[in-house]
Amino acid sequence: QVQLVESGGGLVQAGDSLRLSCAASGGTFSLYAMGWFRQAPGKEREFVAGINWSSLVTYYADSVKGRFTISRDNAKNMVSMQMNGLKVEDTAVYYCAAKKGSIVAVTTSWVSWGQGTQVTVSS
Repeated sequence: QVQLVESGGGLVQAGDSLRLSCAASGGTFSLYAMGWFRQAPGKEREFVAGINWSSLVTYYADSVKGRFTISRDNAKNMVSMQMNGLKVEDTAVYYCAAKKGSIVAVTTSWVSWGQGTQVTVSS
């Protein structure tokens, strides 16, 4: 299975932008669909965005549609997520995840996870 390491989190103000990155190693990256999930304190982990192996298919949670953009570079084994117009409610630990096959929002279907990166949006 692929190993994942996230980076790019931080403390920003509402309306600011952040770019999260996830570096993959130990597997054939192009075989995996990639996703971003997040978990806020006291809440369950939720799907944020996903991208298929070819980048031709992307999905977004309704709460981030139009503000977040997921992308991947198979040559660099990287997946990124550009987050614009951040809101206080976007505050969470963000996780990168990988799975073979299609993108699904079900957390338990994803087989590899990073350690998470904290995103805090202040008002």
